[in-house]
Amino acid sequence: MNAQIAKLKQFYLEIEQETERLAQVHQARLNCQRGCSGCCIDGITVWNIEAENIRQSHQAFLIEEIPNTNGGCAFLDQNGACRIYHSRPYVCRTQGLPLRWFDEIESEIYEFRDICPLNETDEQIENLAYEDCWTIGNPEAVLADLQTEFDNGEMRRVALRELFTK
Repeated sequence: MNAQIAKLKQFYLEIEQETERLAQVHQARLNCQRGCSGCCIDGITVWNIEAENIRQSHQAFLIEEIPNTNGGCAFLDQNGACRIYHSRPYVCRTQGLPLRWFDEIESEIYEFRDICPLNETDEQIENLAYEDCWTIGNPEAVLADLQTEFDNGEMRRVALRELFTK
């Protein structure tokens, strides 16, 4: 189990390198800062491997603290800051960046892009170079493979709120 958690942490390091690069590219447009929690909604679920990483990294916290009750993510504090920031799951690590993904509609492949409304600027995300967007797809596949290995093929998700024992 710990070997898979080590692989997850290495995955997070690789994600962090790319998200830091993109944050530098977009530093003029990114308004996300500590306490910006509009994307941090209640009901977020993560793969069980990510839940286990949080359990291992914040064992006492999950026993002693209570989840946020304001309708946002269970891990937000009263100021909207993440209480497990360094162990946050993958989905939280890419929020705010310009996103791009592909979808098939009627046998045609289309590219879609989106960004947090707080990070909209005069420069339209449709005009950004593809390497200046976070491309959804491959990282999620890597994470799914880590989950498959961790839970012997079971693709179990866990609600973040369920990690608290109180």
